[in-house]
Amino acid sequence: MSNANHYDVIIIGTGAGGGTLAYKLAPSGKRILVLERGDYVPREKDNWDPKAVNLEGKYQTKEKWRDKNGEELHPHTNYYVGGNTKFYGAALFRLRKEDFGHLRHHGGVAPAWPISYDDIEPYYTQAEQLYHVHGERGEDPTDPGASAPYPHPAVSHEPRIQHLSDDFARLGLKPFHTPLGVQINEQDPRKSLCIRCNTCDGFPCLVYAKSDSQVLCVDRAVEYPNVTLLTNAYAERLETDASGRRVTKVIVQRNGSHEEYSGEIVVSSCGAINSAALLLRSANDKHPRGLANGSDVVGRHYMGHINSILMAISKCPNPTVFQKTLSVNDFYLGSRDWDFPMGHISFVGKLDAQTLRAGAPAIAPGFTLELMASHSLDFWLTSEDLPDPENRVTLNHKREIVLSYKLNNEEGHKRLIAKLESLMKQQTKCEIHGHECHVGLFSRNIFVGQQIPLAGVAHQNGTIRFGNDPKTSALDANCRTHEVENLYVVDASFFPSSGAVNPGLTIMANALRVGDHLIEQLG
Repeated sequence: MSNANHYDVIIIGTGAGGGTLAYKLAPSGKRILVLERGDYVPREKDNWDPKAVNLEGKYQTKEKWRDKNGEELHPHTNYYVGGNTKFYGAALFRLRKEDFGHLRHHGGVAPAWPISYDDIEPYYTQAEQLYHVHGERGEDPTDPGASAPYPHPAVSHEPRIQHLSDDFARLGLKPFHTPLGVQINEQDPRKSLCIRCNTCDGFPCLVYAKSDSQVLCVDRAVEYPNVTLLTNAYAERLETDASGRRVTKVIVQRNGSHEEYSGEIVVSSCGAINSAALLLRSANDKHPRGLANGSDVVGRHYMGHINSILMAISKCPNPTVFQKTLSVNDFYLGSRDWDFPMGHISFVGKLDAQTLRAGAPAIAPGFTLELMASHSLDFWLTSEDLPDPENRVTLNHKREIVLSYKLNNEEGHKRLIAKLESLMKQQTKCEIHGHECHVGLFSRNIFVGQQIPLAGVAHQNGTIRFGNDPKTSALDANCRTHEVENLYVVDASFFPSSGAVNPGLTIMANALRVGDHLIEQLG
């Protein structure tokens, strides 16, 4: 192989993990190759069209996976520069301090991590600065504490959300502003990149104002002459030397032909499902069960959270444009009447009739989808699912990805929904309809056709867990594989437990942490 194809570091994937790591390593002067199986998201009006994005799934992969029964799955995932951060809702939470320890749930135990909150805290602070997080430190009752304030002020509530926040506070809760990665300047709107539109959550940002890894990390990394990005470059497998201790080649399919690259360090950042699949596809004589998989944990312990979208319908309309500004963590670790964690309450982007068509709820009497959409508050509830070795990613004989997943630890989620129902019934009376304004809480189906839950893949984590014991983990505390000395995994695969907030910021912070370690390794 020519020296032209040899790099100091090869990073596979450009999402929250790979993109952030590329940004961190770019100033080092080392030769860095970044591989992305997709291309850039085209900038076009369809970026902001709910019909194209949500109903037709224009930007979703056409790749087919299988479920445990061999039935087709159409994953809601996106292969582009920036990965799924191009489409995420940009809610950037730290995990709670308790999430790093041994945490008892009603359905079992969330295991402790090999690092503590204090180990990653400085990197959370760096990630918040890099991704322009807007928030208000200390409002959240479960806030794990931080070494610096948020770099930007919290995004303000629109009147209907402010009203709800006041109602929650009156009921004794501590509602807070969701930490958001959007480049908004409410003090000087003329200078604001973000225009506070209704197509943020789930949509690519046409004006590049969402804090995604393409705009803030990859675009800046490739300005360095030592960084090369190849798009439409699918990493098919990794090959090792005869000892099985080093990756010697990355085999890539690009534009219909095969190419080979080598790196002193190889990093898989393909997302929890695809990183596991890459290691499994790379099995060889020394690694018969998959690369770096002597422990047999690669692909296992898949988690994606238990999520519900619940629409609280009122007789009064909800004119909110950007509603994803309010969160409630009062029940995150339990409540006075229940000793176990329940989870997190926040919002999705304002739902519209087109989006509802893709997973319509049972319709409130007298309401059409259009009316429901204009009269709803759209809640997003997240609870922790626990790592189960049988929830796993495997490959079938055709090398297709098989995702076997069964929900667990559901009691806390049911109780969280009940808490929200009771809170909504206690809303202050409206000036027009009195106490009768709240019509009810309707579940928007997030299982569309035979598709896995949207969230099942959006929050994917846990398939290549890190730990100190090579018998029960595949990665060490620096996210290097125990068995292959130059192979790292830097995406959400490393999570031993999932917590109950979005994994994005933790992936970014960890990428910065591992980046520091790699800079040291590279000398």
